[in-house]
Amino acid sequence: MEAYLLDWANLLLRWLHVIVAIAWIGSSFYFVWLDNHLTPPSDPQLRQQGVGGELWAVHGGGFYNPQKYLGAPPALPQDLHWFYWESYSTWLSGLALFSLMYLFNARTYLIDPAVASLTPSLAIALAIGFLGLGWLVYDLLCRVFGKNEKLLSVLVAAYVLAASWAACHLFSGRAAFLLIGAMLATSMSANVFFWIIPGQRKVVAALRAGDTVDPVHGQRGKQRSVHNTYFTLPVLFAMLSNHYSMTYTHPQNWLVLALIMLAGVLIRQFFILRHKGKNQWVLPVLAVALLATVAAWSVPAPATSKGSKLGAAQFAQVQQVIQARCVQCHSAHPSLMEFPAKGVVLDSPALIQEKAQLIYQQVVQQKLMPLGNLTHITEEERAIIARWVEAGAAGK
Repeated sequence: MEAYLLDWANLLLRWLHVIVAIAWIGSSFYFVWLDNHLTPPSDPQLRQQGVGGELWAVHGGGFYNPQKYLGAPPALPQDLHWFYWESYSTWLSGLALFSLMYLFNARTYLIDPAVASLTPSLAIALAIGFLGLGWLVYDLLCRVFGKNEKLLSVLVAAYVLAASWAACHLFSGRAAFLLIGAMLATSMSANVFFWIIPGQRKVVAALRAGDTVDPVHGQRGKQRSVHNTYFTLPVLFAMLSNHYSMTYTHPQNWLVLALIMLAGVLIRQFFILRHKGKNQWVLPVLAVALLATVAAWSVPAPATSKGSKLGAAQFAQVQQVIQARCVQCHSAHPSLMEFPAKGVVLDSPALIQEKAQLIYQQVVQQKLMPLGNLTHITEEERAIIARWVEAGAAGK
């Protein structure tokens, strides 16, 4: 029952996280689009009021006319719409989901003994450290080099590359990819919490008091907001990557992660420029080329490469592999966890045959199992399962 309830908690937290993330990313993308589509107003009265840009849009049966003031509007209304809970809710729900899945199951999800010999407590401390240190280093780089955006971009990219290498040499590949995404997402939300919203509050307070507004608040907020939009696609890939083992199980998985994140940045840059009326087609072409290169580079050796010579595997061989590599998590009384993972039990010949296609999918095709390869299954053992299933999964 406890495993069942944990699955429900996982489902509901994941659902919440996706919902609020859509709201955050949607509003972020919208305002980037809005800023890049504003045109100087043709109405002289709007220009006199300080409107620097406007646009007309139609949606949902109505017409909209957003306007952006270069400075303070003639009268600042009391009812201002702020955009920050989307960010905070995304980060908090993500942290809760990460804690439930990875921190509370560090031995299963965070640690890969083939990568680094970590105790669960050390792995948890390092994972939390990645989130905090990621923000501190990024923020320090922005404080020191913020006036030189090109240099800052290179330094941030170099830091993300170094962090990717470190994560993939400390944690299981699956956890490493997620941690880098979470590190960037933490910086995004921290940008909102520590810089964007406080700066906006200072501007509003100065306007209400009739004081001169310090332009630095707008400049800093705009810079961090732009950074956030470039982080978005890399973060989304990192969050989705745990479903695609061909990326995080690669021997050079840190470089796979870096190249795919770079492709995401290039794609985002293309759309930002396109919003400004500039079509730099070389950017998506380069992004697609990077993705195609990574895909070709990541092609796994077929698990059935030796099957044609050896013939169909006997069921006794398959059962031996299951006993050695799978029942630690998938039995009535598993040794690596309190309850059978996902309710799947493989401790009898009948149950193994019943789940033959699922085993084939998870172990051979996607290589998602064993999780983090905690039980050190070999390619030869995957090939045994492949030959058995492809020959009809007979229980002989």
